Amino acid sequence: MTEYAAVLRLAASTLARTWNLTVSGEQHVERMRAAGSPILFAVWHGNLLAPLWHRRGEGITLLVSAHDDGGQLAAAARGWGYDAVRGSSTRGGVQGLRGLVRVLRRGGVAAVTPDGPRGPARIPKPGIAAAAQLTGAPVVPVATAASRGWRLHSWDRFLVPRPFARVAIAYGDPLIIKTNAGDPSTAAASLARAMGALAEEARSLC
Repeated sequence: MTEYAAVLRLAASTLARTWNLTVSGEQHVERMRAAGSPILFAVWHGNLLAPLWHRRGEGITLLVSAHDDGGQLAAAARGWGYDAVRGSSTRGGVQGLRGLVRVLRRGGVAAVTPDGPRGPARIPKPGIAAAAQLTGAPVVPVATAASRGWRLHSWDRFLVPRPFARVAIAYGDPLIIKTNAGDPSTAAASLARAMGALAEEARSLC
């Protein structure tokens, strides 16, 4: 791990330990794990921090950008017990998709930011739907909200909840994208609608 990634992880861990965390929908995840099902989490890029903290130590595989900033994220996330496959819609996309498919076909758990790594924010790319179609893995939408937080001046308006904030994480009903569902873009649009509705639920918990 690079020195920068280690500092980033330490700062995030120190901050996250102060949050008053509420989680809804965890039963969906528990039910799929009990059944031995693969799981594909979907969370908007700008809301990634709190879910990363919540699911640390579970050995989840992240799809991380092949850009340099993605390397820093991968290094920091490994300190929280994550694995990573590298690739994105703009660079190394096929390699990233293949890595996801390998993880999911062996019954693993992976997480994707459907609008990453460069946006537009909250507009999903079809890669996540394609991975679900190829593997049969249910897609679990994830939403985050905070009573108080900083929004970074980045394309995704990245959310950093403030110290001692109330932070809510909501897990939605799993979406099954059938292999014969047709164009992955249509399924990605359905996922976006589900994630939008789930965001309202998360905000209500704060």
